[in-house]
Amino acid sequence: MKKIKISPSILSADFSILGNEIRRLQKAKADLIHVDVMDGHFVPNLTIGPPVIKALKKYSKIPFDVHLMISPVHKYIKDYALAGADIITIHPEATKNVNSSIRLIKKFKKKVGLSLNPNSKIDIIKKYLSNIDLVLIMSVHPGFGGQKFMPKVLNKIKKLKKIKDENKLGFDIEVDGGINFLNSKLVKDAGANILVSGTTVFKENNGDLKKNIETLRLF
Repeated sequence: MKKIKISPSILSADFSILGNEIRRLQKAKADLIHVDVMDGHFVPNLTIGPPVIKALKKYSKIPFDVHLMISPVHKYIKDYALAGADIITIHPEATKNVNSSIRLIKKFKKKVGLSLNPNSKIDIIKKYLSNIDLVLIMSVHPGFGGQKFMPKVLNKIKKLKKIKDENKLGFDIEVDGGINFLNSKLVKDAGANILVSGTTVFKENNGDLKKNIETLRLF
């Protein structure tokens, strides 16, 4: 099994001191920095854009794991790639041509992710699995932080892991939404190797980032 990685979501960080928050995550040994990009159209919220990502990159050498919840997404891929995204994850429903968007992300030498909403079927991304680096399974409906984990996605994670193993594919399985100390083991046991967590990383144990990251990773 691949090493378990933790990708803290800066959606739960203190936005008034984001640079410092990212420095703290680096010291706490986070594996990735998860950046949720929302457009108020594809999902009902607005967050940050390329200028903020570009400004934040100087605070950390940790790879930026950028989840684009925007539509149409294709025309914005270049902007986020140039801003400093290391992994660019898109929703297949948000582009007219998934293969074209995958090629564009690879053109900028970035890792490619495809995301599935809680009600989205694996079938819509199955034919792309050999050509991507990551599948992000949403365990909440995207758009807001602090939601409760949806246990029904555990079967989806298990099914995806089976497809991966049977076909000897190398993509990571990442899960985002309501991940905490109680359900993290269930998610890992189902087959995920990257956990996205915001509230738990930043709020539990009086904000002890290192302790929270290590607990999610090991237990």
